[in-house]
Amino acid sequence: MEMEAARKAPHRPAQLAYDYSLFAPADATAPKVCRDFVRAVLLTLDREPLITPATLCTSELVTNVHLHTKGTAMLRVQLTPARLRVSVYDESHEPPVAPAAAGAACWGRGLALVAEVADLWGVAEERAGRFAKGVWFELGEGEVAGSFRPHRIG
Repeated sequence: MEMEAARKAPHRPAQLAYDYSLFAPADATAPKVCRDFVRAVLLTLDREPLITPATLCTSELVTNVHLHTKGTAMLRVQLTPARLRVSVYDESHEPPVAPAAAGAACWGRGLALVAEVADLWGVAEERAGRFAKGVWFELGEGEVAGSFRPHRIG
């Protein structure tokens, strides 16, 4: 009961949007740390249905930074009542390459997987400090969340 009162304290208005960031070193632990961070944010904010698709897509994007660049990754998690947007920034100027048809390949299917699971994905047009590019994905609260059915918006 005290937890309920603390959440509804009059000096703490309900927040409609959340924005969290994490910097991950350029090593093999980065994908797991970033996955766990996204999972923790979604659990804390009662968005459990988004956990599986969000952690899968996050893992793919952060793994690409680890495999194809030499610098640090910056993870940004933005959450509104209707949408989740996760952006992964890196220090490389090279654009990501999405394979035309991944098929049964054992390598290079990450962006194709993100394209199938997320509602939208793309490359950020703006820089973020020292980071040259960002790749992002979005999930809607009731659309793809937890179902893995591809759904494209607009």
